[in-house]
Amino acid sequence: MRTYGELFAVHEFRAIFIAQCLANAAAAAGVAADKGYQDEQCIRGMRGLGVVPLVAEFKASKNWKNWLNEAERKHPRFASSQRIRRRVEKVFAWIKTVAGLRQTKLRGRARVDWLFRLTAAVHNLVRMVKLLPAG
Repeated sequence: MRTYGELFAVHEFRAIFIAQCLANAAAAAGVAADKGYQDEQCIRGMRGLGVVPLVAEFKASKNWKNWLNEAERKHPRFASSQRIRRRVEKVFAWIKTVAGLRQTKLRGRARVDWLFRLTAAVHNLVRMVKLLPAG
């Protein structure tokens, strides 16, 4: 369980990160994020910065409230961000299961980084084989 100070630091980091991304954006920005960003403070902060929150939603329950309003759910970029998110998550799922990187045997940031890059390159090769025409 996180303490209040840790949660506050996480929210503060999110706000700084989003503001930095906006500084580099040329047009109206949307921020795609996972369910971890689906809380009242984060969504209100995005709205306050003029950002369209393209945040994945929880299944509605009494314990978890979805903070997106109907206009944000019907935003044209919301559906596309959900499709792209699925594509990205499939890559990480493959890396964790098929490539066996759920728990690495290597130690050290440089070695794990090398193994991750190698695994991502292998995934790209596997995808390329499927994209080539049979013949």
